[in-house]
Amino acid sequence: MPTGPQQFSKIVTDKAHPARVYDWLLGGKDNYPVDEAVGEKLPPEARDAARQNRQFMHRAAAWLATQGIDQFLDIGTGIPTEPNLHQIVQGIVPTAKVVYADNDPIVLRHAEALLVSRPGGVTDYIEADVRQPQGIVEHAQRILDFSRPIALSLIALMHFVPDEQDAHAIVRDLVATLPPGSYLVLSHAASDLYPELAAQVTAEYAKGGIRLGFRTRAEVERFFDGLDLVAPGLVTATEWAPSGKEQEAEGSGIYVGVARTS
Repeated sequence: MPTGPQQFSKIVTDKAHPARVYDWLLGGKDNYPVDEAVGEKLPPEARDAARQNRQFMHRAAAWLATQGIDQFLDIGTGIPTEPNLHQIVQGIVPTAKVVYADNDPIVLRHAEALLVSRPGGVTDYIEADVRQPQGIVEHAQRILDFSRPIALSLIALMHFVPDEQDAHAIVRDLVATLPPGSYLVLSHAASDLYPELAAQVTAEYAKGGIRLGFRTRAEVERFFDGLDLVAPGLVTATEWAPSGKEQEAEGSGIYVGVARTS
């Protein structure tokens, strides 16, 4: 069950927003001309990356649910695109609890209608920015039991936080709130796999007023400092699959990983 309605901020329609550009890339309709203008200038590979990123989230969420994880904190949710994280995990663990957070009010307005939990489970949502992690955690503590393992999901989010805003410290502080046996699930655009494409994407987003901070493999790996990466480790989005599962042959410009806290 959802926990109830919220008061939402005014939706800004004259400036592109990452969640709405992502929605456009996935073929959604919950975006504005300013978002479409950014998306149309991106190379075709950007649509592939959005799809690959979403498919990684599906696989990782399902795997975590099969491992018995029944609590999820998903920051940078994006506009609901079925199947959503809670639909995946509650299909495996019907009583799972999921807290969503995003800083675009349009995301949470759609969440009111679309993020409907299974009976016995819980979904909740908060309009919040990852750069203010304390508020997100305080809200999540009303729903999730922080004495038991939690999966923290940061999907295609941290490359929107440049180095001067200390992205690594933000993730470190969030992970520090998690109990032992929790997991960090993270995907992040690469600057070193396809450098020319990365530069083009960064430039087009910048024209739309959105700053990007794509990172190298070593820089992405730092997000997992002190954690135990599960197999297959830090790989590209199409390479990540639970042990024994066949991996995709398609290339990807996104690094992904799932890691466990001690």
